[in-house]
Amino acid sequence: MKSKINSFYKMKLKNGLMVLFEKRNLGVVAVSANIKQGFAYESEKEKGISHFTEHLMFKGTKSRTYKEIADEIEKKGGVLNAYTDEEVTSYWNKVSKKHFSVGMDIASDLILNPKFDSKEFEKEKKVILEEIKMYKDNPQYHVLDRIKELMYKKPFGISGIGTQKSVLDLSRDDLINFHNNFYKTNKMFLCIVGDTDFEQIKKFGEKFPKNNCKVTEVFPEKINKMVVEKRKGVDQANFVFGFHFSGLNKRQRQAHEILDSILAGGMSSRLFEEIREKRGLAYAVKGIIEQGKNYGYQMIYLGTTKENIKKCNDIILKEIKKIKNLGLGDLNQAKEQLIGLRKIGNEESINTMNALIQEETLGDATEFYKYEENIKNVKLDDVKKLSNIKNYSSIALVPE
Repeated sequence: MKSKINSFYKMKLKNGLMVLFEKRNLGVVAVSANIKQGFAYESEKEKGISHFTEHLMFKGTKSRTYKEIADEIEKKGGVLNAYTDEEVTSYWNKVSKKHFSVGMDIASDLILNPKFDSKEFEKEKKVILEEIKMYKDNPQYHVLDRIKELMYKKPFGISGIGTQKSVLDLSRDDLINFHNNFYKTNKMFLCIVGDTDFEQIKKFGEKFPKNNCKVTEVFPEKINKMVVEKRKGVDQANFVFGFHFSGLNKRQRQAHEILDSILAGGMSSRLFEEIREKRGLAYAVKGIIEQGKNYGYQMIYLGTTKENIKKCNDIILKEIKKIKNLGLGDLNQAKEQLIGLRKIGNEESINTMNALIQEETLGDATEFYKYEENIKNVKLDDVKKLSNIKNYSSIALVPE
């Protein structure tokens, strides 16, 4: 399978590895090796195993120490990192053009040849346990984790980083078996954006050993709950309002993007104006969308006072209901805003790389290049229909 759109190339190699590449003449290259495996596929017992595995990859491979991994990128002026999401884990770096081969070699080495050193495993387990505490102690992180738990049944609803119990119970053998079972070429893909050559990328990709595993899908079970938590030592109430996508086809997803833009897409959004500018009820007003193959939900985050939570909740509901009266002018403004922000964001090669990774995980990276067309194809009625939300969830973390 091979396709080319303008300066974008997509090819499935003989070993089953998918390769994505956007050519740019800027003298730098963003490189990533990715696996279609993440939080969503984990049972309650093994929650956190994808994230733990990602951490341990950087602690050494069969040919490099932790220091050598970092030095080979950073001492050449590059950056490297990784992230784990619901349906994908990505190991990435960004280097100057002349060091592309080093960047590609490091990304490949990390995903293929982790050492899983026993001492490093025990040390990193302690680090992750502290990371769990950090997320819990940070009110904003905590409520954004909790809203998912209030919108989906376990195990999907559990935070992807895991719980103290699930992480404590994981063994080194669990991680080794996890890597052996799921880090296979039919679930892997390379994604490169920058100044290099497609033939050179293919040569790296062809070195990956051909192997396969069963590919499964996750269908999270929706719920809706509302919770208020009290905590000592906080002065601000952190509030999240969340609701599920009305549908998961392409046009419905993009209708939700437009809705998010209208409601909470910056200082010109309706909720920012109503909650902050007109009434002074909150400082932060932010919209967030999470979506995967078989799930999607929108969130509105506010930093407010305990006394203002009900007022803010009522305003959110009121503004959502008012979408049924949305005019064509407002729709077109929201489309222009989204298209413009996408173009600005795509100036940064890492943003483009991550967007391509997301689209490939959802089904097909070439959808990235149809974004403007797809947004423009959303009809007024597609967005108006979203005004009729029947159920929602909320979490408020308030001062005790």
